[in-house]
Amino acid sequence: MCLLATRNLSVSIAGITVCRGLDLEIGAADRWAILGRNGTGKTTLLKTLAGLHAPDAGTLAFDGVAQDQIPRRKLAQRLGVLFQDQAPLFPGTVLETALIGRHPWLDKWRWEGPEDIGIARAALAAVDLDGFEHRTLATLSGGERQRLGIATLLAQDPALCLLDEPTNHLDPYHQIQIMELLCRTTAPTGRHAVVMVLHDVNLAARYCDHALLLYGDGATEYGATRKVLSTGNLERLYGHPVISVETEYGEFYYPA
Repeated sequence: MCLLATRNLSVSIAGITVCRGLDLEIGAADRWAILGRNGTGKTTLLKTLAGLHAPDAGTLAFDGVAQDQIPRRKLAQRLGVLFQDQAPLFPGTVLETALIGRHPWLDKWRWEGPEDIGIARAALAAVDLDGFEHRTLATLSGGERQRLGIATLLAQDPALCLLDEPTNHLDPYHQIQIMELLCRTTAPTGRHAVVMVLHDVNLAARYCDHALLLYGDGATEYGATRKVLSTGNLERLYGHPVISVETEYGEFYYPA
């Protein structure tokens, strides 16, 4: 089932052409990685897919309906976004923050109930923040705040998650934990798909089944990860020689 489709999508920002004529189909249970150098517009493309940045041309459809025709509350039940380095706007606790993810599902003037609290607590446990419920945001490290953002998105329970560098600030243990968690939520029996901006090519190769490369001049390449990720494409993408090594976890890439 196709969740989000773009047709002839062209996006630019500040004189930079992010993509030109992009035709994507993001299906249920897909895991997409968006890769590119700094400044190529990866975050801008993510905002465009979320309906927060107007494209220069082309269309976006969610569940087969033009995205700009879907009421925002209904869209928030189906699509969730996590941007990088989100500073807290208000003081609060970890549990109060995770409960923000439940807001699209609440009727007007209704407070979160026991079911919502249970969902939020389960999301916190999934990102290794159980026992943190009453901690204030000011006491959290950068990695803990990042995991809290992911827990809030999981509590929202959208069909499609758009994540901007979800492993930012995380130590290697939590990087793998979060990527495996996202894989479980997008398993064939799951109900979610994810699109992630990543800087770690090897996390993309190991955990994503599709990749979109932004070359920085409007040109793109996308498709199955095993076909798109190659030393030639990565050298063009990053402007640096790349060496690949076969490991038990698949191809591993590192700069020469």
